[in-house]
Amino acid sequence: MSDDIALNLNNVRQKIAAAAARCQRDPDSIKLLAVTKTVSAARVGEAIAAGITSFGENYVQEAREKITRINDPVEWHMIGYLQANKVKYAVRLFDYIHSIDRLDLAKEIDKRAGLAKRIMNILIEINISGEQTKSGIPTAHAIALIKDISLLENISVQGLMTMAPYSDNPEHSRPYFSELKNFQKKIIREGITGIQMNELSMGMTDDFEIAIEEGATIVRIGRAIFGERKSKNNQNI
Repeated sequence: MSDDIALNLNNVRQKIAAAAARCQRDPDSIKLLAVTKTVSAARVGEAIAAGITSFGENYVQEAREKITRINDPVEWHMIGYLQANKVKYAVRLFDYIHSIDRLDLAKEIDKRAGLAKRIMNILIEINISGEQTKSGIPTAHAIALIKDISLLENISVQGLMTMAPYSDNPEHSRPYFSELKNFQKKIIREGITGIQMNELSMGMTDDFEIAIEEGATIVRIGRAIFGERKSKNNQNI
C-alpha cells in the first residue's frame, strides 16, 4: 500500500468526523466517495487496501477499463455527464448514476436497466447556482422531472446531486449546499410515490466539510486522497 493514500485518507476521515461533530451528525452517515478520474487501477487497488469501498468515475470508457480489472466488492458511482449512447454500458458497470438532469436520459436508463434485469439507482443533478457552464436541471423544473421519472419501472431515485461554483473560499459554497438541502425538504413534502430522498451528493476536496455541515450524505473527494491530477480542471475533483 502506498503510504500517501493511507495517510491522506486518514486525514480526510478526521476532517469528516470533525465536520460531523460540529453539526451533531454521525460520521458513519456520510459516504466517502473516492473520485478516481485519471487514477490508475493499481492506485485504486491501493485505496481499496486502505479501506475505501466507494468510488466515483467521470467517464464510462475509463471506468470500464478499471472496473473490469478490479474484482473487489466495492461500489461504483458514475458522477460525470452521461451520454445517451453510453447508457448501455453504464447500467452494467455502476451502482449509482449521479448526473440525471433530463427525461430522455432517464428513459434510456430505464430501458437499458430493464434489459439488464436490474433497478438503477440514480440521483437528480440540480443546477443550484444557475451557471450555464454546469449541467443539472434548475430547481424550477426539477420536481416535474422527478414526478415523470418516478413512473419509470427500472429506476430508483435516491436523492440529489449538485456542484457549487468554484471558489478559493469554501464558505462561498455554503449557500448553494444549504439551498439543495432545503430543496430536498421541499421534494419530500411533495410526497412523490416511488422515490427516495435520502442522499445529498455535494462537496468535493475544497469544500466537503462545509457540505457535511449543510447535510451532505455523499462527499466526492479525489485530490485530497490521490494528490494533484493531470486533469486541467482540478476544482471538479
